[in-house]
Parts: sequence; structure tokens; C-alpha cells
Amino acid sequence: MIRAWRFVTLTLTALTLGMAFAHALELPPKLEYDAALYLMLHRTLYWGFGTIGAFVDVGAVLAAIGLAVLLRGRQSSFRWAMLGAVALVMAHAAWWIWVNPANLAMKQWPLENPPADWVRLRNQWEYTHLARFFLQLAAFLSLQSSGFR
Repeated sequence: MIRAWRFVTLTLTALTLGMAFAHALELPPKLEYDAALYLMLHRTLYWGFGTIGAFVDVGAVLAAIGLAVLLRGRQSSFRWAMLGAVALVMAHAAWWIWVNPANLAMKQWPLENPPADWVRLRNQWEYTHLARFFLQLAAFLSLQSSGFR
């Protein structure tokens, strides 16, 4: 049972890590875009991230917590699984604290006339996704290490 649970956990974590990696790779060119292009891409490019991706992200968090619970009697494996679960929870919390408020604000802005400080929320959105990538990478590596005793 633990082997199957770890497989599901690693698969979900790899999928959410893939989305985070995509955001990280997009960051440099997107910082060069003007407001109209940036907002248009923001509104049209990420529909799958917020729908399908949301289920994958929540699934990875829940699966990692479940794996840690299943491994609680195996000291070394448990520590790695717990570290992975904590990193995923932190990445998920960062989305709620910094990404979601930016998403909600940017959806309301007119494409051709964003507020003067639009760059602040753009940077908040972009750099939080970069931080989420590193947290999810750490989670994946930790969860994978939970299988090596």
C-alpha cells in the first residue's frame, strides 16, 4: 500500500512541479512585456492551471500528507515524507497568500489602462510562482527520498 501511495504522491507532485517549472521558465520574457500584453496572456494562457491544475495541486498536498501519515513508524522515511509535505503545504499557502490576490486584482483591470502600480502585483505573481517552483522541487526530492531507507 505504501508503495502505491508513494507512486500516486510522486506523480501528483511531479505534475504540479511541471506547472511551476513552466511558470519559472516564462518569468524572464514576461517581465519585459507591456501591461496590455501581460494582462492578455494572464487572462488567456492559464485557464488549465487554475482548473485542472488546482485539483492536481490540492491532490499532491493531500497525498503527501497521507504518505507522511503512512510512514510515521519509519523514522527516516517519515522525516523525508514530512519535509516534502511541509514544502507542498508552504507552496500551496503561498498561492493563497500572494498569487490569488494578484489574480483577482489583475482580472479586474482594463487591458489598456491598468493602475500605475501594476508592476508591483505582476512581480508578486511572478516571483511567488518562482518560489513555489523551488518549494515544489524540494518537495518532490524529499518525497522521492522517503523511499530510500
